[in-house]
Amino acid sequence: MAVIFDQIVIIGVGLIGGSLGMAVRKHKLANQVVGIDIDEHSLALAKELGAVCTYSLDYTPVRDADLVVLAAPIFSNLKILESIRGYLPPQAVVTDVGSTKGEFVAQAEKLLSNNAFVGGHPMAGAETAGVGGADPYLFENAIYLLTPTKRTNLQALERVRTLVEGVGAKSLVLDPETHDKITAAISHLPHIAAAALVQTAAELAEEHPMTLALAAGGFKDTTRIASGNPGLWKDICFSNKEQVIEMIDRFTASLTAMKRALVSDSEHEFEQQLYEAKTVRDQIPAKMKGYWPFLDEIIVTIPDRPGMIGEVAAVLGGQNVNIDDIEILRVREGEGGTLRLGFAQTGSAEKAVRILNKHGFPARLKNVH
Repeated sequence: MAVIFDQIVIIGVGLIGGSLGMAVRKHKLANQVVGIDIDEHSLALAKELGAVCTYSLDYTPVRDADLVVLAAPIFSNLKILESIRGYLPPQAVVTDVGSTKGEFVAQAEKLLSNNAFVGGHPMAGAETAGVGGADPYLFENAIYLLTPTKRTNLQALERVRTLVEGVGAKSLVLDPETHDKITAAISHLPHIAAAALVQTAAELAEEHPMTLALAAGGFKDTTRIASGNPGLWKDICFSNKEQVIEMIDRFTASLTAMKRALVSDSEHEFEQQLYEAKTVRDQIPAKMKGYWPFLDEIIVTIPDRPGMIGEVAAVLGGQNVNIDDIEILRVREGEGGTLRLGFAQTGSAEKAVRILNKHGFPARLKNVH
């Protein structure tokens, strides 16, 4: 892909900023990638890892920027915007990678009256924070939300969209308000619910010490996101608090309805609520990296031998069949396991079933969305 921006300046070289810099350089989407941060150690590490070409502790490089990426914490980004206004050249486009958009986009457009602003939110992350966890493949097949408004420069939007897709992500456009409502439901509320579940178990553990020792399997899977950075999630939830409060109210109403069914011994009503939830949950493609519109899925049985998942991928890759999603469903020692493979390209699932069965891997179609 051709160069999209001459010089990209990334302010805040952490996990997302560092990964973006790596991906941009890997795909040669810019001639220069410059990092700006308050932590010189992080900047030096970013350069060592190949996330940036050069770096600075001040905003001087912004003077020559074609694109400025705000990748600092949410509330820091507004202060940064105010600070860089005097450095921005007229042609510079500004974007951000924040998890909430409504208030920030409005403030950014107000502050940057002379520059194009395009709100952005990559729905990707990793367990390791900071630039040390940066990965040039972090955005591969991840959804990257763009949140234009009526004031957004369409040429700037298209350039940012091209960059996003150039690093391997799938761009999706939402208005800022819709973005915040949806992410409150599917991202912010789940984090709060996970934290509340852990708190409930911790309180019970004071009476029954074995509680947390037995908290494995489903409990650990359900509450994994509660291990996220508390400061980061405090900022995210408070920057979107009206939408988050609305989702907490909706969630509380659902819990109350289930409690009411239990109190009144309404077994049918309780089971119906569980059934409705199961039906909706089963319709969600088990994507690893967020939204995927249409996946055809197959189920594959593999033997209990090392390297079998790689062999399945190699067999399909050798026939030019691209796997867009993979999930391990079951593994039993001595008996092998079951994989779910997802395909975005029409006809790939049927072709994969034929190829895998021919090579001794029992496979069948699961469903077509």
